[in-house]
Amino acid sequence: MSARSYRFTHAITRRPAGSIVQGLRAVDTGAPSLALMSQHHADYVAVLRSTGASVVELDALEAYPDSVFVEDTALCLPEGAVVMRPGAPSRLGEAGEMAPHLRALYGEVTMVTGSGSFIEGGDILTTETEVLVGRSARTNTAGIAELRGLVTPWGHKVREVFTPPGVLHFKTDCSLLDEETILSTARLDASGCFEGYRVIHTAAGEEACANSIRFNDLVLMPAGFARTRDVLVKAGYAVREIGNSECAKLDGGMSCLSLRFTPSS
Repeated sequence: MSARSYRFTHAITRRPAGSIVQGLRAVDTGAPSLALMSQHHADYVAVLRSTGASVVELDALEAYPDSVFVEDTALCLPEGAVVMRPGAPSRLGEAGEMAPHLRALYGEVTMVTGSGSFIEGGDILTTETEVLVGRSARTNTAGIAELRGLVTPWGHKVREVFTPPGVLHFKTDCSLLDEETILSTARLDASGCFEGYRVIHTAAGEEACANSIRFNDLVLMPAGFARTRDVLVKAGYAVREIGNSECAKLDGGMSCLSLRFTPSS
């Protein structure tokens, strides 16, 4: 297989803004520290660059507290990019801010535009054979249908699945490890959405590390989940742990912090 789902030449990130303390969160566990988040973000970018990828670091957007979580603004596929329509009203403008940066790198960029359509990149898991989209509080059926219409001509199959109750995004509970393997919480895997894949479960009590990313030869995971880390290392993955304590206060994880892609010419 080509491993197009996890081998990338480019990534886009955005520095956290001072307004991050006003970011959305399901449960208030305290305000994030901008200084510590910025250090973690720099560590994250450094690991991406260590694989040989070209990483674009965009300036902070003070008007959008959650704008560090760039993944929600777009779906980046080899054939083109699709600008999302976030389900959180305060984040709608973030997608428009991302569009010109994608147009500078991609030959084809399209957009989800329906007024009743909502979809965020955190609900989308792209594998070698399909695009799994989890319906959630931030992604609705209309958004999924519109995305399907946009990417089917590019040869991609979209499959609608469901995010567990109380879980923000589909990828809060899962991530791709390789062409046939997914890291998942037991609760998400129990839905049957990963039938046909090899699934590695996060250790009990370590569900928060399910949101990791495979980026070229590395698996980036949040620090502090030793049992799951050891399982991945034993399975042969090269793991890099990165501090995520401040992003976690805003329901953010490893995938949220970047758009990862190999742009079309």
